[in-house]
Amino acid sequence: MWRVILSLVLLAVATLAQASSPDNVLAHGARDGAAPAWAIAVTTPAGWTRDCCTYAQAIGVDAVLYQGEWSGKPQRVMVLNVWPRKLATLDAEVQADRTHFLRADPAARVTGIGVHPRDMPCAATVYEGTDHVDDVVVFCDPGQASGIRLSWSMSFDHDDPSRRALLDAFMQVVVATHYRRYLPASAHAG
Repeated sequence: MWRVILSLVLLAVATLAQASSPDNVLAHGARDGAAPAWAIAVTTPAGWTRDCCTYAQAIGVDAVLYQGEWSGKPQRVMVLNVWPRKLATLDAEVQADRTHFLRADPAARVTGIGVHPRDMPCAATVYEGTDHVDDVVVFCDPGQASGIRLSWSMSFDHDDPSRRALLDAFMQVVVATHYRRYLPASAHAG
């Protein structure tokens, strides 16, 4: 069922992703070892709030997108994480995440789904936890030269009546995500 729902969602947001601007930077990071400074740009769905510097920093992530007021709960919050490449492949990142999740919840249901942003390969997984909270996690690889990998994730209650709308918005963000090298404003001066 997840595959059918997400396939429909991907088709619906493909057109929206084509209209996104790579200049719409949500988060950026400094050079880290061999990884150059990076920027992640994305078009934010209507009604969602972008945050890289207040709540995102407080919970230790690169950016969050949320609707309404910040509740502090993980449900219904899109989370962006960016880190220096350590594992050899995107598949290794996905497998490490699955192993970690299943250690915490061995009876969880895990479903891999396809997602195809234009700019980079990505792999998505849906975790249906025994706690009745579902998680959608998408790992993306902007390429060897970037020196980084990134993920988008979102949790929601299994019986959330807004599930379809949440998935639509989430996949819109994933498909519209762009990587680029980051040049701080001071690098342009002079």
